[in-house]
Amino acid sequence: MKKAIAIILLAFIAVELFVVFYKIPFGADRMNVARFYLENSPKKLGVANAVTAIVVNFRGFDTLGEVTVLFLASTALGSILFRRREIHTRLSHLRTSVEASVIVRIAGRFLVPLIILLGAYVFIHGHLTPGGGFQGGVIIATGFLFLLLAYRKFTIEHRTITFVESLAGITFAGIGLIGIFLGKTFLENFLPAGKLNDLLSGGIIPLIYIAIGFKVAAELTGILDTVLSISIDVKQKEIESQTEKNE
Repeated sequence: MKKAIAIILLAFIAVELFVVFYKIPFGADRMNVARFYLENSPKKLGVANAVTAIVVNFRGFDTLGEVTVLFLASTALGSILFRRREIHTRLSHLRTSVEASVIVRIAGRFLVPLIILLGAYVFIHGHLTPGGGFQGGVIIATGFLFLLLAYRKFTIEHRTITFVESLAGITFAGIGLIGIFLGKTFLENFLPAGKLNDLLSGGIIPLIYIAIGFKVAAELTGILDTVLSISIDVKQKEIESQTEKNE
């Protein structure tokens, strides 16, 4: 039965693809869509990074789906680890008692602010240079990972992370809904496009990327803190158990 259903689905997809490609005349120019994006990104949106215009504006609904998938993935991982967070301590003895080397701690004082600043720069300037909210959020999360590794007493307040993540998601969806209320489509630009290559350009695109940057940074930071706390605590218990056996 399963094989029959799979064969039927594959046949249906094959027929649909054949019909679509059959309607395209042989030798016809297939770059119309790409040309539209490249020509209208700087004209209509004042955006130098065409990929940004496609992801956040022209195909903004797809990006909403990507953010939703990321949120669901982080929620699922948090649900799986919730039970283990109840069993193991939130801050393990190893993280409390053992400090990183002096070099790592001193480097953290100077590098972490720069890492966070770099992440913010990447998503704020996403419409002008390669980068964006996803990349900038990951960079910021690595800065907090550095703090977790350098300072074993450093803790992440998950209530704050949840608030930031929720606020960023509401901002993202809210900006899209404002466009609908103004008679446009979801995430269609409703602000002045500005001048090309200026920081205050791109309409709603910089606002969207700032929201995505905060959301990605909050989600990944929370996951890293949870996984690191549990894994180190488990490792400590394994060491203690092995020591008891040797004795």
